[in-house]
Amino acid sequence: MTMKKALLLSLVLILATGLRAEKKVKTSGNPILPEFHADPEVMYSHQTGRFYIYSTTDGAPGWGGYYFTVFSSKDLTDWRHEGIMLDLGTSQVAWATGNAWAPCIEEKRQKDGTYKYYFYFSGHDRERDRKSIGVAVSDSPTGPFVDLGHPLVYDRPEGVRGGQQIDVDVFTDPKTGKSYLYWGNGYMAGAELSEDMTSLVPGTTRVLTPAGGSLKDYAFREGAYVFYREGKYYFLWSVDDTGSPNYHVAYGTSDSPLGPIEVAKDPIVLMQDPEKEIYGPAHNSVLQIPGRDEWYVVYHRINKDYLLPKPNGPGFHRQVCIDRMEFNADGTIRRVQPTQEGVAPLKGKVKDKK
Repeated sequence: MTMKKALLLSLVLILATGLRAEKKVKTSGNPILPEFHADPEVMYSHQTGRFYIYSTTDGAPGWGGYYFTVFSSKDLTDWRHEGIMLDLGTSQVAWATGNAWAPCIEEKRQKDGTYKYYFYFSGHDRERDRKSIGVAVSDSPTGPFVDLGHPLVYDRPEGVRGGQQIDVDVFTDPKTGKSYLYWGNGYMAGAELSEDMTSLVPGTTRVLTPAGGSLKDYAFREGAYVFYREGKYYFLWSVDDTGSPNYHVAYGTSDSPLGPIEVAKDPIVLMQDPEKEIYGPAHNSVLQIPGRDEWYVVYHRINKDYLLPKPNGPGFHRQVCIDRMEFNADGTIRRVQPTQEGVAPLKGKVKDKK
């Protein structure tokens, strides 16, 4: 080999090594948020062009967090702490005394071209001494948010026994523009929201709980999440207890935003991977990149160092993660493989049609 060829070969090897190293570094890693957070809600804001995550602040015994924080990102890999946006430990939410759990948010463009943000959440209802669902409104995805002043949902639907009014989700149907609220622990309920997004349309509440299943596959527990793709409404939910390594995500589909739900033949979306020390990946939200058939699932999992014993709270030490979600040609969801690497930075500009 000539000296010139040897130098060229060396240069190629150096460049290849550098590219491999660069590719390995450029991922979000999992978890994507610092410290302990759970029940993540992800949103893309058409107003700011940024992605946002809202979550339960975790790490306190008895799921005793008082406030919600928000993080933002331009590319899904680098997340910036934007601060506390709602605090149930202050007069900001007069009807609640803590247990700030499992939020969701919807961005709505107003007739004058401005935006409003409707933030739904669970809190411990001071008057009724049980969990209820509230709503707070802002002109910005980071706040300040102003609470409605009273709970939006505080009773179980008619005919339902047991379970709590928690784990709320909000969904706007792209076909009709109507918005819907979903909630429930031990049951799944759904109802149409009024145009002002702060009350339910009377007579529209439905019990949607998928029947059957077991802790091995799809028995409904909590954490409903709804999205729309190619003519179908997808309903995702969590199976088993939030403190169990087996806590996982299952799904079904419907032709309507208020059901009935047909459980998928292969219903598991996301499940633990003990070989990778990944446990209890569930209570998720789903992100579609606007203008693309590109999807991500954002979820929490149990920090492996707090897996056992239970008194130390595997259910109190959860971490927020992100992975790609893909579909088969027939529209079924491919089972997501939870990773330690997370996702690569988002490529290209978001095609924002709004």
